[in-house]
Amino acid sequence: QVQLMESGGGTVQAGGSLQLSCPFSQYIFRGCGMGWIRQSPGTEREWVCSISRDGTTTYADSVKDRFTISQDNVKKVLYLQMNSLKTEDTAVYYCAALFEDSTLRCVPQIWGQGTQVTVSS
Repeated sequence: QVQLMESGGGTVQAGGSLQLSCPFSQYIFRGCGMGWIRQSPGTEREWVCSISRDGTTTYADSVKDRFTISQDNVKKVLYLQMNSLKTEDTAVYYCAALFEDSTLRCVPQIWGQGTQVTVSS
């Protein structure tokens, strides 16, 4: 069974930085990409950013120019570098592997268990 497990979460002051990591297996290369999704208490999950199989990256407007997604295909690790953190970035962050669904949309199909990021003021 393919599993993803995030690490690197924690508590940081506003303006600080954190880096999340998510090791993955060779199986993930069969998909169309990987991404990070977050969820704050009482809210729906929010897509943060993704990286496609060809390396193209996309970001939510709320994190653009502050967060960077990257993927080391030799080490097989997905990263999320988060800089200039804001209190509103507080959430559980999930790593996800993206695969095409029946309509050929690239969607999250394998999820990690999540890692808590708390940004204090």
